[in-house]
Amino acid sequence: MLTPLSLRVVAVLRMLCAQLYKLPLDERVELLNALRTVLHAHSPFADDPVDCVLWVKTESVVANDYNPNTVAPPEMRLLEHSITQDGYTQPIVSYVEDETYVVVDGFHRHRVGAQHPAVRRRLHGYVPITIINQDRTDRGDRIAATIRHNRARGKHQVAAMSEIVQELTRRQWSEEKIARELGMDADEVLRLKQITGLAELFADREFSDAWEGTRQE
Repeated sequence: MLTPLSLRVVAVLRMLCAQLYKLPLDERVELLNALRTVLHAHSPFADDPVDCVLWVKTESVVANDYNPNTVAPPEMRLLEHSITQDGYTQPIVSYVEDETYVVVDGFHRHRVGAQHPAVRRRLHGYVPITIINQDRTDRGDRIAATIRHNRARGKHQVAAMSEIVQELTRRQWSEEKIARELGMDADEVLRLKQITGLAELFADREFSDAWEGTRQE
């Protein structure tokens, strides 16, 4: 139940919103994004990115260069149909880099918004995004976030996942941390390391004498 003070705040907000329709569409969207950002900063849910969904031009959203997830043509068509019929029910998760929104999760949702004529028309060339928390912007953390988002949904290409493990290992992530952050078990991390065939990935492992070659007299 809203208090009298809260009701007065809502009334003022409604009066301000009535002025929005006097603005050009792009300026209106920019103002709404600014208002959402201000409200988010004072929200009890400010630690959760979904508390603030912004609308940005599809051209300002770009794919990351490490996502191993693939979507088969039938599933892609279903996604297009879902967004056409139901609208966007999930925003694109991103981080900001040089005023560009780089996708953490939702590359295919962005593709529909950018390339599907009916969806692009309806949304005036915009797509919905959320921005990951600022303490998760290290590249290793972003990679881990992407894998966590889509491991349960799509199918990861084994070679691409092996490259992910390779990069995280080179970023000084232990096998235990990789397993924990990517939702794997130790054997899966080891198998993905083995695929690369790079000795450097096993530099922190201790092997028994059985692994050492013996010289034949």
